[in-house]
Amino acid sequence: MFGKLKQVAMKKLLQSQMKNVPEDQQQMIMEMLEKDPELFQKIATEMQAELKTNGNNQMAAAMKVLPKYQQQIMAVMSPEMKEKLAKMMGGKMPGAFRPDGTINQ
Repeated sequence: MFGKLKQVAMKKLLQSQMKNVPEDQQQMIMEMLEKDPELFQKIATEMQAELKTNGNNQMAAAMKVLPKYQQQIMAVMSPEMKEKLAKMMGGKMPGAFRPDGTINQ
Protein backbone atom coordinates (compact mmCIF):
# COMPACT_ATOMS: atom_id res chain seq x y z
CA MET A 1 0.00 0.00 0.00
CA PHE A 2 2.68 2.51 0.96
CA GLY A 3 4.68 1.68 -2.17
CA LYS A 4 1.83 2.91 -4.36
CA LEU A 5 1.31 5.96 -2.15
CA LYS A 6 5.02 6.77 -2.31
CA GLN A 7 4.96 6.47 -6.10
CA VAL A 8 1.97 8.83 -6.37
CA ALA A 9 3.67 11.34 -4.07
CA MET A 10 6.89 11.19 -6.12
CA LYS A 11 4.88 11.71 -9.30
CA LYS A 12 3.15 14.80 -7.89
CA LEU A 13 6.43 16.23 -6.61
CA LEU A 14 8.11 15.65 -9.96
CA GLN A 15 5.21 17.27 -11.83
CA SER A 16 5.46 20.36 -9.64
CA GLN A 17 9.20 20.58 -10.33
CA MET A 18 8.70 20.25 -14.11
CA LYS A 19 6.05 22.91 -14.67
CA ASN A 20 8.27 24.75 -17.20
CA VAL A 21 9.30 21.58 -19.07
CA PRO A 22 7.52 20.88 -22.39
CA GLU A 23 4.66 18.38 -22.11
CA ASP A 24 6.25 15.70 -24.30
CA GLN A 25 9.43 15.75 -22.22
CA GLN A 26 7.40 15.56 -19.01
CA GLN A 27 5.63 12.49 -20.41
CA MET A 28 8.95 10.81 -21.25
CA ILE A 29 10.28 11.39 -17.75
CA MET A 30 7.09 10.16 -16.10
CA GLU A 31 7.12 6.97 -18.22
CA MET A 32 10.73 6.26 -17.26
CA LEU A 33 9.93 6.87 -13.60
CA GLU A 34 7.06 4.38 -13.77
CA LYS A 35 9.25 1.74 -15.45
CA ASP A 36 12.09 1.87 -12.89
CA PRO A 37 11.21 3.92 -9.81
CA GLU A 38 14.12 2.43 -7.83
CA LEU A 39 16.65 3.79 -10.33
CA PHE A 40 15.25 7.29 -10.07
CA GLN A 41 15.03 7.04 -6.28
CA LYS A 42 18.73 6.13 -6.25
CA ILE A 43 19.55 9.06 -8.56
CA ALA A 44 17.50 11.45 -6.39
CA THR A 45 19.23 10.26 -3.22
CA GLU A 46 22.68 10.74 -4.73
CA MET A 47 21.75 14.16 -6.09
CA GLN A 48 20.46 15.25 -2.66
CA ALA A 49 23.73 14.18 -1.06
CA GLU A 50 25.66 15.99 -3.79
CA LEU A 51 23.55 19.13 -3.31
CA LYS A 52 24.50 19.21 0.36
CA THR A 53 28.15 18.71 -0.54
CA ASN A 54 28.40 21.39 -3.23
CA GLY A 55 26.22 24.11 -1.76
CA ASN A 56 22.86 23.45 -3.44
CA ASN A 57 24.15 23.80 -7.00
CA GLN A 58 21.68 21.62 -8.92
CA MET A 59 23.58 21.77 -12.20
CA ALA A 60 26.83 20.64 -10.57
CA ALA A 61 25.02 17.81 -8.78
CA ALA A 62 23.35 16.67 -12.00
CA MET A 63 26.64 16.81 -13.91
CA LYS A 64 28.27 14.60 -11.31
CA VAL A 65 25.48 12.06 -10.75
CA LEU A 66 23.67 11.62 -14.10
CA PRO A 67 26.62 10.36 -16.16
CA LYS A 68 26.93 7.41 -13.77
CA TYR A 69 23.43 6.29 -14.71
CA GLN A 70 23.38 7.06 -18.44
CA GLN A 71 23.29 3.40 -19.50
CA GLN A 72 20.49 2.53 -17.08
CA ILE A 73 18.45 5.57 -18.14
CA MET A 74 18.83 4.66 -21.82
CA ALA A 75 17.85 1.05 -21.02
CA VAL A 76 14.60 2.22 -19.40
CA MET A 77 13.63 4.27 -22.46
CA SER A 78 11.23 2.69 -24.93
CA PRO A 79 12.10 2.78 -28.65
CA GLU A 80 9.51 5.54 -29.05
CA MET A 81 11.17 7.61 -26.31
CA LYS A 82 14.57 7.10 -27.93
CA GLU A 83 13.12 8.26 -31.24
CA LYS A 84 11.65 11.39 -29.62
CA LEU A 85 14.97 12.07 -27.94
CA ALA A 86 16.77 11.67 -31.27
CA LYS A 87 14.38 14.20 -32.84
CA MET A 88 14.99 16.65 -29.98
CA MET A 89 18.72 16.20 -30.54
CA GLY A 90 18.44 17.09 -34.22
CA GLY A 91 18.08 13.56 -35.57
CA LYS A 92 21.08 12.05 -33.79
CA MET A 93 21.01 9.57 -30.97
CA PRO A 94 22.85 10.93 -27.98
CA GLY A 95 26.22 9.67 -26.95
CA ALA A 96 27.92 10.03 -23.61
CA PHE A 97 27.44 12.90 -21.22
CA ARG A 98 30.17 15.51 -21.30
CA PRO A 99 31.75 16.75 -18.05
CA ASP A 100 29.60 19.90 -18.23
CA GLY A 101 26.42 17.82 -18.25
CA THR A 102 25.56 18.25 -21.94
CA ILE A 103 25.21 15.24 -24.20
CA ASN A 104 27.63 14.37 -26.99
CA GLN A 105 25.96 14.47 -30.38
